[in-house]
Amino acid sequence: MTPIAAAPKMIPVARPSIGAEEFEAVRRPLESGWLTQGPEVAAFEREFAAFVDAPHACAVSNCTTALHLALRAAGVRAGDEVITVSHSFIATANAIRYCGAVPVFVDVSPATYNIDPARISAVISPRTRAILAVHQLGMPCDLPALIEVARRQHLPLIEDAACAAGSEIEYRGRWERIGRPHGDIACFSFHPRKVLTTGDGGMLTTTNPEWDRQFRLWRQHAMSVSDATRHSSKQVVAEQYTELGYNYRLTDLQAAIGRVQLSRLPATVARRREIAARYHARLRSISGLQLPFEPAWARSNWQSYCVRLPKGVDQSRVMQMMLDDGISTRRGVMCSHLEPAYQREPWRAQSSDALAVSERISADGLILPLYIEMTDDDESRVVASLERAIESHR
Repeated sequence: MTPIAAAPKMIPVARPSIGAEEFEAVRRPLESGWLTQGPEVAAFEREFAAFVDAPHACAVSNCTTALHLALRAAGVRAGDEVITVSHSFIATANAIRYCGAVPVFVDVSPATYNIDPARISAVISPRTRAILAVHQLGMPCDLPALIEVARRQHLPLIEDAACAAGSEIEYRGRWERIGRPHGDIACFSFHPRKVLTTGDGGMLTTTNPEWDRQFRLWRQHAMSVSDATRHSSKQVVAEQYTELGYNYRLTDLQAAIGRVQLSRLPATVARRREIAARYHARLRSISGLQLPFEPAWARSNWQSYCVRLPKGVDQSRVMQMMLDDGISTRRGVMCSHLEPAYQREPWRAQSSDALAVSERISADGLILPLYIEMTDDDESRVVASLERAIESHR
């Protein structure tokens, strides 16, 4: 009897890198008995601030809550408008709506998939309160151009850096990490899909000490006395709740993992850049396939590697054919304004066709597997499968 060949192993689109160091790190808070918003969180904040060269870093439960707090600190209120992109995970637009404000969507650059600074001035109105730029898929935005627009218009610039931990930009003649921050506030995600993960979690960095104070107040129900102060006091301390706050805390279990992940982030990014370079070399020969573009002034962490399919090639069919080959992919970055929720939620754009580039990238974009344990053979399988799927359309 002929033995049945084993199915090839599944290649996921992403895989968090968790090892013995993370397991050991979690022992510290478990043994200490302090499991949330404690010394591990404080240490993670200090280490992250030092890593990105920011004066202040505040840990929260995820990047969506970080965006919410950033917008609130920047003064965004009900009835205001925030300029951003539709071409992003829906949390970007949702955070604006949490404030009761309206997202004003502008299109992205077809080269970098990031907000086009030249399109911002045309949509500024008397209700505009902030600009929210996304470092999409880890590729840095054109921050000098965005800062120039924001300062000229006297608007705060918030960076949605959910994907960008470890990415760098050449700024005023030197390489600096995203999160320094170059705008007013930068917000990070530590979801398992990200380059640095704590399971879930987020971080805000800023140069503004008053905003950092507000983040720390709001993340813990606006409690006037912190847990650390109360527990260390030799006298009875009764806290007050002087304004509306939130339960946006990070646990010490997550922070302990994050500290380990942060310590090896440079090596992680270097490895991801190696894999992206190999993809570049191997995919160039596929006719009509558009590869992601990295400007000379940017160093992406390659949180995701998104190609654009040749004209006439069906995205869903390619994804299914690759899945049949044991390879997981994801569609190009979504457009929030096309989702059912935003058929009901308010938003605006300059015109009915103002988001054409965003829509095209979403429709023909394809995110390929990329994680640091990928082998050369894994990458060869991905490239071969993609080529077969594309050729089936010709």
